[in-house]
Amino acid sequence: MRPCRFLLSFLALVGSLDIGFSFANANKSPLPSTATRQSAVSFVRPPVTTAPAMASTLRQRKKPTDTALNVSGGASSSRVNTPEQPDYKKLSVLLTSLWGSGGVIYILAKAIKRVVPIALEPFQEGAVPLSQVQLGIYLVTCLWFAYVEGYKGFQTKFSPLVVKRSLTLVPGTSGIHHILLAPLYSMGLFHASKKRKIVSWSVTIGVAAIVAAVKRLPYPWRNIVDAGVVAGLTWGSLSIIAIYCKAWMLGKPPAIDPAMPE
Repeated sequence: MRPCRFLLSFLALVGSLDIGFSFANANKSPLPSTATRQSAVSFVRPPVTTAPAMASTLRQRKKPTDTALNVSGGASSSRVNTPEQPDYKKLSVLLTSLWGSGGVIYILAKAIKRVVPIALEPFQEGAVPLSQVQLGIYLVTCLWFAYVEGYKGFQTKFSPLVVKRSLTLVPGTSGIHHILLAPLYSMGLFHASKKRKIVSWSVTIGVAAIVAAVKRLPYPWRNIVDAGVVAGLTWGSLSIIAIYCKAWMLGKPPAIDPAMPE
C-alpha cells in the first residue's frame, strides 16, 4: 500500500508543478522584438524641421490677413480702409432709364387723372344712377379693357418694350436728344426700326382719335368707356413699374426686342 500511496503522491506533485508552470507562462507577456522597439522609438521621435521650412512658416505667420492700409505718422499708427469707388456709370444708366420709363408712366398718370372724374360721375350725388343693365355693362367694360388693353397690350408688349429701350440709354454713348426725349424714345416713336415707328405712331394717333370720338358719346356711355380706359391705363402703368423694378432687382432686362434701327 505504501508504494502505491507514494506513487500517487509523486504523480499529484508532478501534476501540480506542471499546472503552475502553465499558468506562469500564460500570464507572462512576451518580450518585445527588436522591430517593435525600433518602431516605437521612431513613433516617439519628433519630426525634424529644416531651416527653410521654418523660415517659410514664419513668413506665413507675419503675412497680413486684411486689406487695410497702415498709415504711420510720428510715434503712432492707424489703420485706414481703402474707400470703394462708386459705380457712376450704373448710376447714370439708372437715372436715364428712370426718366425714360418714369416719363411714360407720368404721361399715363396724367391721362388717368383726367378721365377718372368722368368715369366716376355716375356714382356721384345728383347724377342719374345707372340701371342694372348699364351697371353690368360698366363692369364688363372695365374687365375687358383691363385684359385687352392692360394685360395683352401693355404687360405683354408695350411695357417690356418701354423698359428695355429705356435701359439702352447710356450717357456719353446715346445721343443727347435721346436722353432729353427719353419717354418718347422709350415708346419707340423715334430711333427705332421702321416697323416699330409705324406701330407706335399708329397707336398714338389711333388713341387720340378714339378719345375724340368718345367725348361725343352721351351720358352714361362716355362714362362707361372712360371707366374701361382707366382700368386699362392703370394696369399698364403698374405693369411698367413692376417690370422696371424686376429688371433692376434681377439685373436682367426684359427678354424682348428693343426694335433698334439697323
